[in-house]
Amino acid sequence: MADNPAGLTLEQREIWESGVKLAEACEYEMGHTYQVIRLSMRLFDELQSLHGLGSTERFWLRLAALLHDIGWYEVTHGHHKSSLQIILNSPILLLHPDERLLVGSIARYHRRKLPDLSHDHYAALDPPTQAVVSTLAAFLRVADGLDDSHMSVVKDIQLIYNDISIQIYYLSSQVAYDEESAANNKSDLLKQVFERNVIIQWKKS
Repeated sequence: MADNPAGLTLEQREIWESGVKLAEACEYEMGHTYQVIRLSMRLFDELQSLHGLGSTERFWLRLAALLHDIGWYEVTHGHHKSSLQIILNSPILLLHPDERLLVGSIARYHRRKLPDLSHDHYAALDPPTQAVVSTLAAFLRVADGLDDSHMSVVKDIQLIYNDISIQIYYLSSQVAYDEESAANNKSDLLKQVFERNVIIQWKKS
C-alpha cells in the first residue's frame, strides 16, 4: 500500500506518516496519488542502473509523488507552485528545511516548466542536488502523465533501453490515448536527464 510502504527507516516512516496527514489535510485525490506513486517507483527501479541513486532518493521521490497535487487545495491555477509552497511551509510535514526544498522542488516540476536556474528555489540547491531533483522530477512527470485521466488505467510498465533510447511500454486493456499523449509530452525532462530519445507506447496487458 502506498500509505504504508515497506523498507523505510523509523525516521522515514515518521516523515511518511506526516506526509500522509498533510495530503489528507489538503483533501488529496487518493486513487490518482497512489497510481502516480506506484508508477514513479517502477520508473525509478527499472532505470536504477542508469541513474545510480539509492534508497534515500527513492524515498524523496515517493514523498514528492504523495504530495505533488496538494496545491489544488489552495488554488485552481498553477497548483504545482502551490504544492511547493505548502511543502516548504506546512508544520504538519516533519522534514528538515533542506529536504523540504528538495522534495518541494520535485513536486513543483511534475508539470509545466522544467528545472531552471532562474527559479529561486532550484537555484538555492547545490549542483549535485539540482541533478537529483531533475532526475526524480523526470520520473514524476512521466508517472503523472501515465495517469492523465485519473482513472488508473495503466496496470504496469515495461522498459527497454540502450545508449540511444528509452522505450516505455504501458500495459492496459486497450490504448489509453490521454495517458500516452500526456506521458510522451511530459517525457521532455527524462530525455534531457538521460540524453536519450524516449518513446512511450501501449502494450496489451
